[in-house]
Amino acid sequence: MSDAQAPFDLSVLNPATEEVVAVVPAATRDDVDAAVVRAAAAQRTWAAAAPADRARLLRRFAAVVDGHIEELAQLEVREAGHTIGNARWEAGNVRDVLDFAAGGVERLSGRQIPVAGGIDVTFLEPLGVIGVIAPWNFPMPIAAWGLAPALAAGNAVILKPAETTPLTALRLAELALEAGLPEHLLQVLPGHGAVAGDALVEHPGVAKIVFTGSTRVGKQIMAKCADRVKRVTLELGGKNPNIVFADADLEAAAAAAPMSFLDNTGQDCCARTRILVQRSAYDRFMELLAPAIESVVVGDPNDEKTQMGPLISRVQLDRVRSYVTDDLTVIRGTAPEGPGFWYPATLVTGVGPTAPVAAEEVFGPVAVVLPFEDEEDAVRLANATEYGLAGSLWTRDVGRALRVSRAVAAGNLSVNSHSSVRYWTPFGGYKQSGLGRELGPDSLSAFTETKNVFISTEA
Repeated sequence: MSDAQAPFDLSVLNPATEEVVAVVPAATRDDVDAAVVRAAAAQRTWAAAAPADRARLLRRFAAVVDGHIEELAQLEVREAGHTIGNARWEAGNVRDVLDFAAGGVERLSGRQIPVAGGIDVTFLEPLGVIGVIAPWNFPMPIAAWGLAPALAAGNAVILKPAETTPLTALRLAELALEAGLPEHLLQVLPGHGAVAGDALVEHPGVAKIVFTGSTRVGKQIMAKCADRVKRVTLELGGKNPNIVFADADLEAAAAAAPMSFLDNTGQDCCARTRILVQRSAYDRFMELLAPAIESVVVGDPNDEKTQMGPLISRVQLDRVRSYVTDDLTVIRGTAPEGPGFWYPATLVTGVGPTAPVAAEEVFGPVAVVLPFEDEEDAVRLANATEYGLAGSLWTRDVGRALRVSRAVAAGNLSVNSHSSVRYWTPFGGYKQSGLGRELGPDSLSAFTETKNVFISTEA
């Protein structure tokens, strides 16, 4: 039978207990076709609405989300295993991104360009129907990073959540209707990537794809979009450096290092999983870092004291285990035994920069520590990767901070901190970490087409 006749339902597991928390019907190619038709009709009406009305509805959507923060957070804990504190932040980020995008609706203006014999103006027009393919590691916020500016710019959105985490996406679509957004303007189609995802990417009625996920899948999507010259925004992998110079505040750097790669159990493209330490400070830094790793609290995601929860799935657990082989020298924390996809905080030492655990994206709570000699060596090691998403550097030397920030090939860098994402600043990667930028002041324009119009004033 075809996938249109026999869709495979999605079983959503609680990663902390392995219990099935929901079974969700999987969308077929026919479902995608029907959704695109509905979205196109809704988009035309939405684009014709006054900007102030679109902005007002998006602000109302943000307010409704705000009223359901705890409900959304609890859903995220159950389907993704996130700690409750992280899940509340994620739901709040959806609210904030919607609010920020609403503020851009009435400021999405074109230009008047001086010309002879008339006037020349530009219009920023919506693309039409946008396909957003969201990942399982941050299901709520990353979905919002695509859908909020797309809606604000006058588009309709079809959101395909990851197979393992569809519940928060489905609830957000219900809240959008509750807020008064037009029916079919935001549709959620849970499904398998090879069926619903491919159908969305290949559909001629979808003007742009926004994808967050692995570099391997991102390349496949980009190739399929190329056939129709379809626009894409890709946020892909990362193997990010955390560069610690000898003149840094070593206590502060060591205290901050664990959660720079353990947040969300290391399932974060921005995780600082390569800790580069100047050789003259290496021993002292390790004395500070080792006990910090060992003391990380891993356990029940609903416990307010928990710092790290489980991995998302058995597949991901097996992947992480495959990188930490018995011959490696490691410093480990603790993790629960029994049901759940648990893995302890793990620090690997004594490997070279080309070892698989040091060169490939593990996507789990594992980091390597590598020594470097001087500034030039630090930059060389930091850039010795196919990725370029994020990174940090720790130093008291302002000149060095600026030099290294300019020299490291990454889209998001922090000095004396590990901050990567703010909804009002741009986010995206260099090299094989992606294409395009999300968030920030230009986020709406990424979902528009520029039209140039010349009007003659001569008889």
